[in-house]
Amino acid sequence: MRIPRIFSPDPLAGRDEIELDEAASRHLVKVLRLTPGRPLVLFDGSGGEYAAELIDAGKRARVRLGSFTAEDRQSPLALTLAIGISRGDRFDWVVQKATELGATQIQPLFTERCEVKLSGERLQKKLGHWRQIAASACEQCARNRLPAIAEPLKLAQYFQTAESGLKLVLHHRTNLDLRELDRQRGRPDSALLLVGPEGGLSPAEIDAALQRGFLPLRLGPRVLRTETVPVAALSVLQFHWGDF
Repeated sequence: MRIPRIFSPDPLAGRDEIELDEAASRHLVKVLRLTPGRPLVLFDGSGGEYAAELIDAGKRARVRLGSFTAEDRQSPLALTLAIGISRGDRFDWVVQKATELGATQIQPLFTERCEVKLSGERLQKKLGHWRQIAASACEQCARNRLPAIAEPLKLAQYFQTAESGLKLVLHHRTNLDLRELDRQRGRPDSALLLVGPEGGLSPAEIDAALQRGFLPLRLGPRVLRTETVPVAALSVLQFHWGDF
């Protein structure tokens, strides 16, 4: 049986035992039906993981920590995904898959064609929800460092803070593809990928991105859905410059 991996929001260094939160406890005891003595793996997102053992299968399960393994499984390519927020559970899916594919940071964006309205308490609740999805994805895919999920920004705000380096905006009306980009730029240490929501970025937003140093990138002759684009693009970038 596969050994369950559990994310702990509390630091694990220097601890002998830890009490898990109710959600993790319920998953282990009610869903997986684990009993005391079963092995686990715990990580806190700071890098590395701990072998562990379940010692109390109560409402708040207790775990004894064992040996530490300094294994991050991080890609050598630091990938930032800046993407317009999509409707329904599509953005949840994007967060999950971007985490599995090794994105280092996810920046949700409000763009011209974004139909999602979030503010105040509702925004903070949604942000917490996305971070929980990323943590669960790390449990599944064996990452030991969580991607940073930043607070949503308007695209114009993000342009003021976007880091330097290789910045790409997905644009199906350009002739620049990854093979040509590879010939021009060689292997980068980091890349920022800008993607629109349903309906894509507006022409004005694409022009603004180009004026701020983004390079247009074409993935192929077909127009991809907003939830397909990050999976395809991150996979290709990891293949060319990362650890695929």
